[in-house]
Order: sequence, then C-alpha cells, then structure tokens
Amino acid sequence: MFSVCSVGHPPEKITSLQNPRVKQLVKLRDRRPRDEAGVFLVEGYRQIRRALEKNVALTELYFSRDWFLGENEDALLAQAAAAGATLFELSKDAFAKVAYRERPDGLLAVAPQWHRKLDDLAVAGRGEAGRPEPGSPTPATAKAPFLLVVEAIEKPGNLGTILRSADAAGCDAVIVCDPVTDIFNPNVVRASTGVLFSVPLVVAESREVHAWLKQNGIRTAATTPHTENLYTQTDLTGPLAVIMGSEQYGLSEFWMKESDVLVRIPMAGQADSLNVAMATIITLFEAVRQRNG
Repeated sequence: MFSVCSVGHPPEKITSLQNPRVKQLVKLRDRRPRDEAGVFLVEGYRQIRRALEKNVALTELYFSRDWFLGENEDALLAQAAAAGATLFELSKDAFAKVAYRERPDGLLAVAPQWHRKLDDLAVAGRGEAGRPEPGSPTPATAKAPFLLVVEAIEKPGNLGTILRSADAAGCDAVIVCDPVTDIFNPNVVRASTGVLFSVPLVVAESREVHAWLKQNGIRTAATTPHTENLYTQTDLTGPLAVIMGSEQYGLSEFWMKESDVLVRIPMAGQADSLNVAMATIITLFEAVRQRNG
C-alpha cells in the first residue's frame, strides 16, 4: 500500500465534481487550454510509467483506488512523488469525470509540453546509448539516419499508432509536417502507449523539412499508389526519410514533386489504399529488412 510517508504528507482528497482542479482537467482535453497552460494529459499506468522512465517532469498525478486494475499502482505513485509530482486522490465519480478513457485505470498525470526543432535532431542513427529525453538533442551514434516524415495526419489514434510503428522499426525520429491533429492530444498519447516520450518528435512545415533533409543529405522515399516503383524493389538503405501522407488525401503535390523517389505497396484486392498507420509499418519494416542486410 502506498504510504503518505513516502511523500511527506497525505495527498489532497477531491470528491466534488465542481472542484476547480477537476474542471481544469476536463478543459485540458481541448487543445487551446492545453497550449495556453503549456501542459497535456497522460492517462494510464503504462503511459505514466514510460514518462517517468524518460525523466519527464510530471507536475501533478491524480489517482483513484476505486479504478485500479493491478497491484503496482502504489509503487508508481511513490516514484512519481519522489520525482516531484504533486499527488491528488480523487473519488471514483470525480476520476470518472476527468478520465479520457471509457474504462480508466485510476491514473492521470499532467506533464509539460516540449517543442523540439529540426536542428535538435542529430542526423545520425540510433545507437545503444539510447534516445534523448523530450526536448533534448539526439546524440550522434551511427552513420545512416532513418527517419519517418508524416504529413497532415488527421486522426490522433493513427498518429499514436504511427509513433509505435516508428519506435518498433528503430526510427531515429518522427517529423510531423503541417499537422492537422495536435501531437499532445490525449488519444495520441494513449495510442502511442507512451512511445511519445521516447521517439524524438518534431513538428515543422513541409518546405522547412524538405530543405533540412536536403541540407543533411537524407534521401526521401514517398509512398503513393501513383507510381510503378514497388517498395520492395526500391533501395531503402542509407540516409533515408520515409514520407507518408494523410488518410484522406495522401501526399501533397509538394512531396510528390520534391521527393527523391516514389514507391507503392501493391494492392491485389478491390481496395485501392491501406490505413495510413498500416501502410507506414509495412513500408518501415521493408526498410528495416533491407538495412539489416
């Protein structure tokens, strides 16, 4: 059982749904209040644990024992408190009001937003030294960068899943161009299962990204059904950025024109396209296969 002695004083207990903190947490579901406050919500045991593992400075952590699913929550509370987070205990109804999930697990944290720039990314691959904490430069640890660039992704769930795919494929960074959805949307955090805290992530305008990639000698491979080049028959080794377009419209004319090579995933059935998250992982792992020899 989590002991109040581990933080020096009992966490404040909140039961009223009209409590100002409860109201503020509900507001933080929307982008404008998040941006004005410079924070975002992290809900769920796995997501909060990964944030703490990456030394993200959680400012507040709200919990409700009535929703706990396992036996490890108390250790997580103690870890968050030791790292400087202020703890607040909520009643079951109060937590249900602030939770983003239909079936919450009784843990919700507030974390500061960060804003990384393109020049914060080292144009080198990921090595055993690990990846940077949010907001810090990436160490140069290898020779051939492997990046994922996504343009105008609309659905937060897709963006979160894409981050998981990039992490699984060992991408050195994800660059979000001309975003339609906020990278700090609760559904992005949720779908990424906390990978948001470990994959270096930059938001920038497409032309700026293209210029930066050219400056650093990184070849671009854009995915589209409008080419004869199969992704399995195209060289995806060396310094590379895989470019993926939006769910509804695909890649913009800019990336279609300016990319070094266009590739397609063959479609044998009646469907003429794949979900962007699915297409991303298929393309990334073909690159992984080639890059691993």
